[in-house]
Amino acid sequence: MKFVDEAIITVEAGKGGNGCMSFRREKFIPKGGPDGGDGGDGGSIFVEADEGLNTLIDYRYTRQYKAQNGEQGSGRNCTGAKGEDMVLKLPVGTTVVDVDTDEVLADLTQIGQVEKICQGGFHGLGNTRYKSSVNRAPRQTTNGTPGELRHVRLELKVIADVGLLGLPNAGKSTLIRSISAAKPKVADYPFTTLVPNLGVVRTAAHRSFVVADIPGIIEGAAEGAGLGIRFLKHLARNRVLLHLVDMAPWDEKTPAEAAVTAVAELEKFSPTLAQQPRWLVLNKLDLLPEEEREAACQAVLDALEWEAPVYRISALNKEGLKELVHNLQDFLDERAAAVAENPELLEQEREVRAIIDQEARENLERLKEERRARRQAAKDGLDDDDDFDDDDYDVDVEWVR
Repeated sequence: MKFVDEAIITVEAGKGGNGCMSFRREKFIPKGGPDGGDGGDGGSIFVEADEGLNTLIDYRYTRQYKAQNGEQGSGRNCTGAKGEDMVLKLPVGTTVVDVDTDEVLADLTQIGQVEKICQGGFHGLGNTRYKSSVNRAPRQTTNGTPGELRHVRLELKVIADVGLLGLPNAGKSTLIRSISAAKPKVADYPFTTLVPNLGVVRTAAHRSFVVADIPGIIEGAAEGAGLGIRFLKHLARNRVLLHLVDMAPWDEKTPAEAAVTAVAELEKFSPTLAQQPRWLVLNKLDLLPEEEREAACQAVLDALEWEAPVYRISALNKEGLKELVHNLQDFLDERAAAVAENPELLEQEREVRAIIDQEARENLERLKEERRARRQAAKDGLDDDDDFDDDDYDVDVEWVR
């Protein structure tokens, strides 16, 4: 199965049934009068958040969805049957956006949440509705109205409290393995993580939070290098970001340069996301001689002009993780308490997320347009890069909770 976090589909609600024109015809009952019934309403289309789904793969290959039409009315004042509603099952964390208007139709953040995205057509009226003292034999009827037709984009963003940000081989997967039961792939080469991974961190019997590990970004990701910035949108729902820096890098780039690169790419993707709470985590310090550690850490802090929390850890040896995990739990608990005390904070958070989502869509759309231009240039013989395929970025799912 492939991990697909975006799909564009067409949804159409059912048409309302037409009203019926009919007159009562029974033996020994002259001038029976009108008895045409109304039509039935067309079926609407709903979306529902399903806990058992974690990818939009089903919507990548089936693009058309139509609800049932309402039936026409009939004689003897019989109303037509209502069209059956259609319910589309989507993973938790999916946002439904109208492609034509950029309107957010639904944001599924809770299990079992149901939202209507397409209204079914309304029923037509039969000629009985037009009967009056001066119109004994009406021949007027109305037709049912068509259902709504929308082209919608489904955007999946993983639901997590903490997001891990960093370059490839910064130790993000090792960290999530050390603090949770998740077992993402770990290897001594870059881009071992190809899809987001989730891990549940339990700090006490009834205290826990969810961490999201996304593929690493490299310099030029905002222009499509490496895996690009496609997966950065999964950090939009996090309440705090952990910026991991590899203090013993595998390439010639210094830790300070790597840290600046990650922040620069994040700001290009979404300036609003870059302003959200972010903690700095200096990883793999066990690989540095003790006399060099302080100078290396200070170089990173100076390069970033860092004033937020800083943690020095070794994810592999689990050094410094206890303090980091408990401080994260306290931070999230305090934030939850503040939201409970002041519900306006939650609305402000939603507004910020909406801005981040919009910035992400604009950047991702820009990347797609650039890729289409390169592909067209390749077809015209102006570029050698003619092997691009949108499905190249669909990889086997590796989803752990």
